[in-house]
Formats: sequence, C-alpha cells, structure tokens
Amino acid sequence: MNAERNVAITGIGLSEVGRPSAASALSLTVDAALAAITDAGLEVDDIDGISTYPGAANTGAGFAPVGAQDLRLALGMNVDWYSAAALDSPSQFSAVVNAIGALSAGLARHVLVFRTVTEAQSRARDKQAQSWGGSSGEIHGFWEWTAPYGVESPVPWYATYAQRYMYEHKLTHEQLGAIAVNARTNAAGNPAAIYRAPLTIDDYLDSRVVSWPLRLYDCDVPVDGSVAFVLSRLDDAQRLANPPLRFEAIGTAMAAGGLRDPLDLTSFGAEKAAAMLWDRSRISRDDVRVAQIYDGMSILTVHWLEALGFCDKGEVGAFVEGGTNIGLDGALPMNTGGGQLSAGRLHGLGHLHEACVQLWGRGGARQVDREPDVAAVSMGAYGLGCALLVREN
Repeated sequence: MNAERNVAITGIGLSEVGRPSAASALSLTVDAALAAITDAGLEVDDIDGISTYPGAANTGAGFAPVGAQDLRLALGMNVDWYSAAALDSPSQFSAVVNAIGALSAGLARHVLVFRTVTEAQSRARDKQAQSWGGSSGEIHGFWEWTAPYGVESPVPWYATYAQRYMYEHKLTHEQLGAIAVNARTNAAGNPAAIYRAPLTIDDYLDSRVVSWPLRLYDCDVPVDGSVAFVLSRLDDAQRLANPPLRFEAIGTAMAAGGLRDPLDLTSFGAEKAAAMLWDRSRISRDDVRVAQIYDGMSILTVHWLEALGFCDKGEVGAFVEGGTNIGLDGALPMNTGGGQLSAGRLHGLGHLHEACVQLWGRGGARQVDREPDVAAVSMGAYGLGCALLVREN
C-alpha cells in the first residue's frame, strides 16, 4: 500500500488573516497550531513531530518568519522528529510530504504541519519587498540574474506563459478573468477572506495591467497569517475527534520545464506530478467532488486544470468561461474559499485547509452541496505537489 494511505489529516487551524495584521508572526503561528491541535481532539503533549516549509528563512520580506524550533519553544513541546524543508525543495507541499514519510516510517504518531507568512507587514514597511527577492536593499539567489532586467517578482515570468498560452490556444481575457471572478464570488462566503466585495468581469477587465496580459486581479494577495494541520497515522486517526481525511495519493515529481528551465511556455511542468498522482490512486478524476487549484497567478490555475486532466489541452478557456462549471454548484467546484486571489496567499497550504473545510462540511455559505468526499489539491508553480484527499466515514 502506498505510504500516504497510512496517513490522515485529523485537525486544522487558521489564524487571523490580515493585510496587514497587528499580531506578530509567532503569535499567528501559535494561534493556528493550537487551533489545529484542539480540532483534532489532542493536547500539545500528544504532538511528537513538527514539519514546516521552509523553516525560519526571513529575508525581510515575511516569506518565512517562523521556524520549527520557534514553535517548539513557544509551545513547550518535546518532539521526536522535525523537518524544515529547503527553499529549493518541491514547494510548500514538501512539509506535508515529509510528515507523511515520518509517520509512515513510525518516527512520529501526530505531526503538526504549519506555514506562516507576514508578507503584508513586510510590504507595509518596505514597498519593494518581494517574496523571494528580499527587500529593496538586498537581492537573493537567482533573482540576482533577473533583477537587472526589471524582473523582481514572478509576475513578469508568468506573464510570458500567459501570452504564449493565449496565442496558442486562443484563451480570451474574459475566460482568464472568470477564474478571478469565481474566486471573489466564493470568497463572499468566507469570513476569513481578505477581499469579499463583489467583482464582475467588467471590473476585472478595467483593472490595471501589472505585466501584460496579467491584470491586478490575476495576482494573488500578500497577507499575514498562519495555517496548521495535524497529520496522524491512520490507526491513531480513527480514534480522534474528526472523520479522518486520508491521503489517497500524492504527486511530487519534477521534470524539465517550469520557470527556471522553460521548454514549453504553454505549460510549467505540472504534468509529471499530476501523472504520478493518478498512477498512485485507486480512484479517478470523475470521483473528485471539489478542487482547490493553485492560483498564485490565474494562468497557473489554467495549467494545473490541464495537468490534472480536468480539461484537455487548450480547452480550459471554454471550461471556466462564465464560471458555471467552477462555481459552487458546478461540475467542478473550484477554490471554494476564494483561493489566493481573494482569500489571501498562504502559499498553497490555504488550499489544503479549504479542502478539509469542504470535506468536513464546515463551509457555511460556501459549502458545496453534494457532500464532497474526495478533494483534489494542487500547490506551487515550478516546485510542484498535488494530493487527493478522501473523507473516511
């Protein structure tokens, strides 16, 4: 049996999400962690593992202000295993994958996985602060090679993908905008979402261009917040407070392509991770009742929908147009909490949180009606990861 099927999500927690928040990064993290532990019906002393991405690596941009050791000390925890993934690991999903491995190997019974960002606070202090590029006074890593050309954020990169895809597959601006409008419609039912006011396709088309053809509402929203999960071994999970949300399959494969080594500007390399997911699964795409698809930029959602096989190549535009298919009562309800475009950028882990909300029926005004029991989640751009979650009754 695949290792991930031995593991389930048993509790979730979300701190205040602000733009900006007055709370410190550590305070936000503690709030989310304690909420997740309580939700699982556990105590702090029951947690014997911690996993996060990427660990404490704050460059002044609020990308990763809290590490595993920070949270361990704050909560007075004694753990048998911990992990902090490097920045060049397979995206934020690596914290989940590492926890699955530790639980399956018997290194821990209950692992707390968390992700904390304070990018809104950082931007309030320094308007030039960028997630990975550092601040206006210091540029880090591969950004040293792009900043001289005016590329200090991923937006111009993604814009080249959007331009090529629109040219090759006749994706229209209205079709691309339907992803942002759907996110905002769903965010109206999410009290934690940053932006909840109605957004029309005309509002989208009238918004300023950030990097052609990407407009303001194609870009996700920097926030301050923390999201946490308790992952447990399945035999332990079945005795806890919530019906376990088992990992049916995960996909983590990386291949040529993506932002750093683009071979095809109509795809960023998610196909291999998606193929791995379906190869490891006993269920099919037709079983998926709700999808939380990564939307760091709207064009990434297009690529993920294709890679996961929900649309054939070049047919995403027709599928999302008007929002009918991706709405709460559509064929594939998508980004039901508002996604990163309206709810705020929690670097993919917000999508995993929303999948759990839907599978446990906690969505309130945004709850999908069909009592979903299978959810697909994708995270990341060129650092890829995807998962299928199944609710165990």
